Amino acid sequence: MSVLCFSAPPLSISVVAADSPAPFSRYQPQNFTLICIVSGGKPAPTVYFKRDGELIEAMTWGQTPMGSDGSAGGLRDPRPLISRELDDTKLQKSLSLLDLDEKPPRLFTEDPHRDNTPRAPGYEPNPATEIIPETVVSREFPRWVQSAEPLYYFRNAHIPLNDGTVEVRAMLTWTLNPQLDNDALFSCEVKHPALSMPMQAEVTLAAPKDPKLAMSPPRAKVGDTVRILVQGFKSEVFPEPLFTWTRVGGHLLDGKTKHDGKELVLERVPAELNGSMYSCTAQNPLGSTDTHTRLIVFENPSMMKGSQISNDAASHKETSRVVLALLLLTVTLELT
Repeated sequence: MSVLCFSAPPLSISVVAADSPAPFSRYQPQNFTLICIVSGGKPAPTVYFKRDGELIEAMTWGQTPMGSDGSAGGLRDPRPLISRELDDTKLQKSLSLLDLDEKPPRLFTEDPHRDNTPRAPGYEPNPATEIIPETVVSREFPRWVQSAEPLYYFRNAHIPLNDGTVEVRAMLTWTLNPQLDNDALFSCEVKHPALSMPMQAEVTLAAPKDPKLAMSPPRAKVGDTVRILVQGFKSEVFPEPLFTWTRVGGHLLDGKTKHDGKELVLERVPAELNGSMYSCTAQNPLGSTDTHTRLIVFENPSMMKGSQISNDAASHKETSRVVLALLLLTVTLELT
């Protein structure tokens, strides 16, 4: 009995970031993985990555079995960085990033815990550690620098589907360098016998900047439930950011020091919160940024009216009690 063989082109392609959302590390480098997911092809397509339009030369691990849930085995640590000059265009770009408060920014090699006392006369810096390009960074970027791009690692996994086609998950892992990788365009391309031209999906790595905050209701009154929401950013952010809320100078309304999520809810706000300031930190592995908003709480006429009615009723009841007591005292005196 002959087996019918057929060729089917891939139906979909997408690029996601592994372990996302993930925090930003200011003082140490961290690994980063892009996953290209290609579904519906038979036979399995060929998948490769490009950076800024150029093919990435990566160390290949080979195909590794993957579980039905899509989980992969542990990745090996990256090899030591290869020696390569900094890209001049991106170096100049980093030179233009001044500190937001216009103070003299620290160099990448500056350790936050290092003593900055003046050096003794005749002191000579160690060329291996201190003679580097004098680049400056904004507070969104880390305090360390890599003078070389990392070695990329490529991993390919095939998952058989019920219809006889294959899902391919191609993973590209490297040590992230925000100074060079921010605004870098990564694309995943797919070749297949049934395709006349390669399929492509692309993402641009970008740190979060200038989140747009919205408050509802816009004119909050005492007793209202207030929601502060991150609506988005002025430009696209990838990978997905983490959001953390704090109250400047105090705890949140529920007594906690912080709240994670895109939305902060303040239920039945009291008048004491008028003028309180809230900070939203948005971060991904490429950088972080803080945005502040102030809560203005107005008086609530309906609550004031209800309070006045309650006070009037209590006063009227107390007056009735006094009058009744006087009448009883008068009757008692007359009888005696």
